Amino acid sequence: MKFLDQCKIFVKSGDGGPGIVAFRREKFIEFGGPDGGDGGRGGDVVIEAVDGLNTLIDYRYQQHFKAKKGGHGMGSSRTGARGEDIVLRVPVGTQVLDDDQETVLADMTEVGQRVVLLKGGDGGLGNEHFKTSTNRAPRKATPGWPGEERWIWLRLKLIADAGLVGLPNAGKSTFLAAVSRARPKIADYPFTTLTPNLGVVRAGEEEFVLADIPGLIEGAHDGRGIGTRFLGHVERTRVLLHLVDGTQDDVQAAYRTIRRELKLYGGGLAEKPEIVALNKADALSPEELKEKLTKLKRSAKKPVMVMSGATGQGVPEVQFALLDVIKQARGQEAADAEAAARRIRYAPIEE
Repeated sequence: MKFLDQCKIFVKSGDGGPGIVAFRREKFIEFGGPDGGDGGRGGDVVIEAVDGLNTLIDYRYQQHFKAKKGGHGMGSSRTGARGEDIVLRVPVGTQVLDDDQETVLADMTEVGQRVVLLKGGDGGLGNEHFKTSTNRAPRKATPGWPGEERWIWLRLKLIADAGLVGLPNAGKSTFLAAVSRARPKIADYPFTTLTPNLGVVRAGEEEFVLADIPGLIEGAHDGRGIGTRFLGHVERTRVLLHLVDGTQDDVQAAYRTIRRELKLYGGGLAEKPEIVALNKADALSPEELKEKLTKLKRSAKKPVMVMSGATGQGVPEVQFALLDVIKQARGQEAADAEAAARRIRYAPIEE
């Protein structure tokens, strides 16, 4: 299945059905009268987050989606049938943006979440609504109201607990394959990873989701390489694992390059908790490892873990370090949610 994380589509809700002009004509009823029913309401445009999807490829070859119109009103005061809704099923993590690509209309973060994006038009009125004491036989009915229409953008941001960042060939895909059942493409040339990958990592008795994105290079914020297009997939993560290739000549420059690109991208990535790991330790002599570890600590200004995704050296320690940060973040989020609920519960009622 091809990966697509952004697309533009046209959506339109259904028009309301027209009301009808009708009169009662029944045996033994001396005075009939108007009984034209109302038109049915048009269908809505609904966005639904479903499980089992991780791409927007379904919207690559069809860009126009329209809900059904409401049915005509009928005699005997019968209302027309309601138009059928159109439901757009998207992966969890999809954002719905206005045509300006900035205004967020909906953020689908949970399985089963449904949002009515556009409401269908109301049905028109039948002639029974227009009878008065002086107009006993009105021949007036109104058409249905038109539905809404607009162009929208769908943008997928994968939901993961931790994200992998680093230069090309830093060993991100190797690490993901080592700690999960994901099978990303692994090769000895840059930009092996062209689309984001997700894997479920098990640390002890607990699990978390890890996202691997294509490597960044200097100038990625200006579109160099693959650019920062896929950085949105780690915006929702609770922690970043920054892998630095230990076989590089200048590990300090490699670290600073990624940090600069994260800062220039924005989205709060530069402020996220970060675990730094010096990768490919198996390819370094003890002297080289000590020297590069010292330099990297000096640039990162924090402890640096040592690991090798190929041999498994230090990998469990990195897994549990990520899990610790994730658990702390989850606990803080739960506490914040409880505090917000408490404030709402005990907020004074304004008279």
